[in-house]
Parts: sequence; structure tokens; C-alpha cells
Amino acid sequence: MCSDVPISLAPGFSRVSRAASEAEPFQWFGRPPADADAEKPLKRPSAPATPNTRLKPGANERGSDASAVLGSRPTLWGAATCRRFWRGDLSPSKFDEVRIHEHSSARASRAAQNQGTLHVHDGGKPPAESGDKSPHSIAPAATPRLPSRGTRRLLPHLLSAISYLLVCLPAHAARIGDISETSLWDQALRFFTFQDPSVRYALLGSMLLGISCGLLGSFLVVRKMALVGDALSHAVLPGVALGFLWNMSKDPVAIFIGATLAGLLGAGAVHLIKQTTRLKEDTALGLVLASFFAVGICMVTMIQRLPTGNKSGIDKFLFGQAAAIGAADVQLMGVVTSLAVVVIAVFYKEFLVTSFDAGFARAVGLPVQAFHYGLMLLLAFAVVIALQAVGVVLVSAMLITPAAAAYLLTDRMHRMLLLASLFGMAAGALGAFLSFLGNNLPTGPFMVLAATTVFAGAFLFGPRHGVVARWWRQRSRAARIQRENTLKAIYHVLEGRGFQGEGVSFSELAERRRETEEEIQAQATALARHELATLPGEGDALFLTPVGWQTACAIVRNHRLWELYLTHTAQIAADHVHEDAEKIEHVLGEDVVRELERRLNYATKDPHGKVIPAVPVMLDAKPEATPGYGRG
Repeated sequence: MCSDVPISLAPGFSRVSRAASEAEPFQWFGRPPADADAEKPLKRPSAPATPNTRLKPGANERGSDASAVLGSRPTLWGAATCRRFWRGDLSPSKFDEVRIHEHSSARASRAAQNQGTLHVHDGGKPPAESGDKSPHSIAPAATPRLPSRGTRRLLPHLLSAISYLLVCLPAHAARIGDISETSLWDQALRFFTFQDPSVRYALLGSMLLGISCGLLGSFLVVRKMALVGDALSHAVLPGVALGFLWNMSKDPVAIFIGATLAGLLGAGAVHLIKQTTRLKEDTALGLVLASFFAVGICMVTMIQRLPTGNKSGIDKFLFGQAAAIGAADVQLMGVVTSLAVVVIAVFYKEFLVTSFDAGFARAVGLPVQAFHYGLMLLLAFAVVIALQAVGVVLVSAMLITPAAAAYLLTDRMHRMLLLASLFGMAAGALGAFLSFLGNNLPTGPFMVLAATTVFAGAFLFGPRHGVVARWWRQRSRAARIQRENTLKAIYHVLEGRGFQGEGVSFSELAERRRETEEEIQAQATALARHELATLPGEGDALFLTPVGWQTACAIVRNHRLWELYLTHTAQIAADHVHEDAEKIEHVLGEDVVRELERRLNYATKDPHGKVIPAVPVMLDAKPEATPGYGRG
């Protein structure tokens, strides 16, 4: 019947009319057409019914009698009711009730009409009496057999379910179509092909601002001016708004000039407050940060209330939008980054001296204030070019985080500058890549998170200042001190016996150290593992190796030399020097020991009258088979 009419499940598909020629387009999504609530009545036949024409109810839906029964609106699953359900005017339960009522009304009308015969004849007589045998006459239709009661109950619910599916399936199809079905692997491959201009601009811009922020942030970290970057990033917002108001467009040059001037004005306000009042620098920075940012927020709100304010994109400077970076922005970022690199390379020594020792720089005649304001100018440039990608709120993180991570990994300024630039560039590239993998993922926060991840790695696993490295060094130092104390106790046991015998039993050692034999056995095992002692036979005694004996003599020598030094030089009583010697004996190096021996005229006894062992002499004086110097 209606096979000629295309039925589409796309967001804009056609409503099927009762006749194929009456198909009328209907939008299921968005705002309905103006005449959606007043649909066109079904078309009537052009030729009026003749007296010899007999019409059977339902035979022609465009007939006048059929129109009187069915009404002017189509009854094929009530398009108006479906629209009300789709707009949310009807709940699912109410939708079922309305559809059941419509179906029952239509069925009752058809049943009432099927009980009579609708036909027109001459003379107003019945056909049987008039004898009309015209082929146009139609016999009364027999009453159709109605379905069973259970079927009649089930049919409305079945039709309601079908109508619900017809309404909802196109909506879900549209939503699924809006969602990208590309896998993460395909997205990653597409990113590295660099076929999208927005990807190229965002990636290049993010890497350039990472380099500039890393270089300048390093000087902020070593100068202890981290809050200055945060204050400048918030102070430039009024300048951004003024740059937009200059020609009512996002002109990169106008915004750059306005933001730079605002940043310099903020830096000058901080210096003025600091010089003319008793307030400290951190207080002045907090005042400028809050005041300028409040002014900027007010101006941005005013711009958004303009006729074209909502389309200006000025609000993107608050949180950043790397996807909006264009060719002009990338060129400006390249100029600023190149300027920062050249200035720092040319005046590296001057910036280095003024950063670490401003007093010495003034003494040698360097213009400290000029270099300070030059650094603030470069910093303002870096802040302005970073606003487009990370925004006012997060730009301070890109200034501080890469530089702080580099600070934990090296003690040299040139290495710190290089590492901070690499970390900033890597954070920018990683942020752009991660934001490209998903839908509507922000680039700026991902850049900050990438930089924070780098800092966390340096904080935890840095070779010198990392938490794990420090924990391992402390653990190793504690274990070494424990071994050296055990060796010193073994020496004392052998010294008490006059160096008679080769080994020391666990019971003797436990009595000397006032510990249990289980603890002594664990310490002996540690000595054997480091090849400082051996555990022959049944393992109830230990024998020092030559290296272990030399280490024991060195610890005892350091202890007794330091006690003698405190009593002779510092004039401390002999019974008050033991605790200090217990701590210092493990950290004295050979150079310090040689200096102590020279100052004490190579003394041989400590304040308590005990012999101070000389390590090389002791090893050479005793033969290899002498007890106490075990062969292991």
C-alpha cells in the first residue's frame, strides 16, 4: 500500500500518511513546525458521490462519510500524541492510557458503522423493493467476527509498546550517531599523523609555552618568587578584556599588548606597596592578585552582556581552550619563546648572580633592578601566551611545576633550565595528546596534570632529593651503623680477653650489647652477608674477616680520637664525651681523622687510658694466625 513512501529513522524523517500521495515531512527532533498542532485535513474526493454510488464504511478513507467517522486527523498511531510524549508532556503511563482510549474509540466507531449499510438509491426505497439490480449496488456487509476478549486486552498494550519503540528508537539512533565510535588506538594514530590543523596548532603552541614557562619559572623558583607568577597570571585579565574592547575582536596582538601592560602594572603595584608600606611582599602579592582578578572578572562579564559578547570567546581565557589556538597565536608564541631563550642565553651570568646573591651583584656594579624588571617583562610575555591554552587560573602551575621538578633533580642552574624546558614541553605535548583521545576533554588541565605527574616522579624517585631515595639512604645508613656497632662490640670483647682466641660466641656478644641471642644471630648473619665475618661450624660463634677487623679498628679509633679531642680542645669532662663520640664515630672521614691525629700529636691513648688503635699498624703487626684476627 504505502511501499512507495520512504520511511527514515534519521532525526528528520517523514510521517506516513494514510495515502501514499499524502506523505508529509515531519521533524521529530527540535522545534515542531508552525502548523504541527493544526494538521491538514485529509483530502476529500473532487467528484461528489452520485446517487448510484454506494460506499462501504472504511473502503475509502478519503470519502466524506469516512471522514465524518474518523475525523480530520490521521489515526495511524496518533502523531499528535506521539509528539506530546516526545516533548515530555505525557508520561509513559499516561501515554499508554491515551493510546488505549484512542484505539478503543476508533474500534467502536468501526464496529458501529459495520452494523449498517451505507448506500444511496433512487426513490428512497430499499434496493429489494425497488428492484435495483445495478452492479453498483452493494449488499450489506456481514458483521465481522471480533477477536477474543484476551486478545482485545493484549492488543492495546502491544500497540503501545510498538508506538513507544517507534518514537524512541530514532532518538537513540541519533545519540549513538553523535558519539564517535573511533577506538583510542585509531585516535592516537590520527593524532600522530598531524592531519588536523587544530591538532598541529594546539601541539605546537603547547610545546612553545612549555619551553618559555619552564625557563622563566626556574628563576622564579630559585628566587623564591613563586607567588609572583600567580599574581601576574591573575593581573593580566583586565588587560585581556581591554585588548578585546580595543576593536571588539580576539586580536592576538591587541590582547597581548593589553595583557602585558596590565601585568607590568600589577608588578609595579606590588613593588610600590612593598616600598612605601610595612607590608611584606607576600601580602602585596595577595592584594594585587585579588584586586586585578576581580576587575578582570567584572570586565569579562560586561563583555559577555554585549550583543556579540557570547560569541566573543573571551571567557575561554579563564580556563583556556587550546583548540582555539590559531596560526597567529602560534606565531606570537614562537616570537615570545625565541625572545626568552635569546635573552636568557645572552645574560645568563647576570641573571644567575642577581638571582642567588643580589648584594654581591650590586657590589660589582650590576643593575639589579633592571634585570629584575626585565625578568618580570619576560614573565608577563610568557603568562599572556599561555592564557589561550591553560587559562588564567592554571598558568601559574605551568610556571612553577616543571621548574620545581627540575629543582629536585639537579643542583646546577644550567641543568635546571634545560630540564624545566624539557618537562614543560613534554607536559604540553602530553596534555594535547590526552585531550585529543576523548570528546570535549580540556587541554589545559591535562597539561597541568602531566606536569604534576613529572613533579611527583621527581619528588618520589629523585636520585638525591626523592622520597624513596632518602628513605633508602636512611635505611642503608641505619643498617650500616648497626653493623659497625656490632663490630665495635666484638672488638671490645676481644680487647677484654687480651685478644686471646679467634672467635666471639653469641652469648659473649649478647652480654656485651645487652641483647638476646636471637638478635645477635640476626646481626651476625648481616655481617656474614657483607663479608665482614664468618659463621663456621654450628654457627654459635662468629669470626671476623680481615675487612671486618679493619672496620672494627677504624670505628674504635674514631670514637677514642673524638673523645680525646673533646677533652683536650673543648675542655669537656671525660665522663661527658661518650654520647657525642657514639654519634660522630660513624661519619668521620679519613681526612678528618688524619687532621685529628695531627692536632693531638698522634696520641696513643684516649682520656680513659685505653689504647687508640692505628688501623694499618694493627693489621701489619699481628701475624695471620694470631687469635683475634681470624682468617674467616
